[in-house]
Parts: sequence; C-alpha cells; structure tokens
Amino acid sequence: MKEKTNRIVFLDYLRVIACFMVVLVHACEFYYCTDTGVILANDTDRLWVSIIDGAFRQSVPLFVMASSFLLLPLTTSSTVFFKRRFSRVFVPFVIWSLLYAVVPVITGAIDGDIAERVSNILYTANADSGHLWFIYMLIGVYLAMPIISPWLSRVSRRGEEIFLAIWFLTTFTGYLRPLTGYVWGEVFWNKFHALYYFSGYIGYVVLAHYIRKYVNWSLKKSVAIGVPLILVGFAFTAGLFYTHSMESTDYAYAEQSWYFCTFNVAMMTAGTFLILRHVNYSGQWLYGPVQSVSKISYGIYLMHIFVLGFMQQLIAPHLSTLPAILAVGTATFLACAIITRLISLIPGSKWVVG
Repeated sequence: MKEKTNRIVFLDYLRVIACFMVVLVHACEFYYCTDTGVILANDTDRLWVSIIDGAFRQSVPLFVMASSFLLLPLTTSSTVFFKRRFSRVFVPFVIWSLLYAVVPVITGAIDGDIAERVSNILYTANADSGHLWFIYMLIGVYLAMPIISPWLSRVSRRGEEIFLAIWFLTTFTGYLRPLTGYVWGEVFWNKFHALYYFSGYIGYVVLAHYIRKYVNWSLKKSVAIGVPLILVGFAFTAGLFYTHSMESTDYAYAEQSWYFCTFNVAMMTAGTFLILRHVNYSGQWLYGPVQSVSKISYGIYLMHIFVLGFMQQLIAPHLSTLPAILAVGTATFLACAIITRLISLIPGSKWVVG
C-alpha cells in the first residue's frame, strides 16, 4: 500500500470511482422512476438499467468502507473526532439540505411549502433530494465509531470473523421476510430481531478494518477471489431487478436486490475493495487529477442532483438509452467537479463542500 503526502493512494482512486458510480446510478433513475412506481418504457431500457445500476450498487458501501479504513481504530479523542467530522460532513450537509429544500420552490421547479420542506430536514431528506439519505446514515455510522473503536482495538481476529459471519447472515433478511413474514423474533410490536444489532452498514465498517489489519493478499489472489465475488453478486443484483421489474411496479419489490446491505451487494463491495486496494500508481499525470477530485468528492456528491436534471434535458433527447446514461452521468460528474473545485478556492469553502 503506497502513500503519498500522507494520503493512502488507493482510497483516492476508490472515492473517485465510487462517486462516479453514484452519479451513473442516479442517471439511470430517469428511465424507471415514476410517481406510480417502477415503470420502464421497453425491454431495452430494462436491460441497460439493470446492467448499469446493478453493476454499481457497491458505490455507497465503498464510501463507508473508505471512511472506516482510514479512521478506525480512532487515534484521537471522541471530542476531536466529532469536531473534525462536524466541519467536514455535517455543516455542508445542512447547507445543501437547505438549498435543496428552498431553491426548487423559488425557481418554480416544483410546488411546495418552503417551511414544510425545511422542517422535513429534521427527520429525513425531501423526495427530490433523496440522495441525502446517505449523509443521515453516515452521521449515524460516525456516532457509532467511538463506541466500536475500543472493541476493534482489542478483539481477536477470530472474534472479528465471527462478527462478520453473523453480519453476513443478516444480509439475507430482506429476502426472507417476504417468505416468512418475520425473522428471528420479529413481530408487529418488535422490529428488532435477534441479529438486528449485527446488521446494516456497521458490517462494512468492521469489514474495512478487518481487511486493513488481516488481509495482505497479492494482487493475483485478490483478483482470483474478488472477480468471482463481483460477478456472482452482479448477476444476482442485475438479474433479480430485471425479473422483478417485469412482475411489479412496487419499488420495494423491484429494487429488492439493489439494497446496499444485501448479500449480493456485500459480495460486490468486498470484491471491488479487495482489487482496488492494489491500485497504488502515484504518477502525477494520473494521480494528480484523481487526488484533486477525491478531495472534493463530497461536494460533488452533495450538488450532483442539481446538475443531473439539467444534463438529462440537454443530452438525453439526442441519444438512445445506453449512451444517454453514460453521457449524462459523465457530463454531470465533470461539471460538478469543476464547480466544486471553483468553490473550494473560496476562503471558508470547507463549510460548503467539505
């Protein structure tokens, strides 16, 4: 693992790739998201949405693993840790949440009550800024880090493996519930099943720590294990969406295999992370731009929904589905990178773009 200027090189590549994946995933939504459910215009759209969106579902877990790989176990006090996360994540999140709540109404893009939309932020993101759900989740992960950090410092390798095995078991619950109704002690008055506290994104936190501490595989071994994980996970992720989207317009059913804490997405995430960990090229012609974009990736994520709709209207009418998704996603990513970079040159910009 090669470091340059105190940065872990592969994490910069990972952040850029994951951020680009997120933008492409959201570019797909124009072809299936409607007010009445999942509706695709034709089988060509169904195929390309299934392939592109299915191939990039690991984007969000990769972001979680990147943060965890870098931060855990904590080397500072909880106070210092939260101060740094507050300025880096929380304040820009609040600013952009307010922008998404106010700007669309002022510009007439949507009808809505500004006061209601602002108050909604206390609970969740507004529907037209749904990508901000990720920040709510990430804040929760950060709140848990000082709690699990001492455990990670002392737990044995076997203890960590047992945790990960139990967590992986929980990634099947989304597929069991439609068949069984409830799992492992769930009833209508209790949603906290037996393995609830081992479930969710905390598994990716522990997985990142485990890989950093115990997995020192060669590139050959990482590829030999990582590629099958990616391919099997992708086949299930894309294939089930393709099938389910023909059977129902219900989002929960059609997108069942797209949930980030399912076994198939976990397989794709682990495989991708294992392979990307070997990317250590630091030649300035490539790594220079990658490092620059990596530093502003949070700002790109926060603003990209504002730009995405404009690019869709500008580009998509002139292209068929596949090139339209790729072109809209790429143009949005590049435009947001430029805008975020310009904002970052302004003093105090860390409060806006992180």
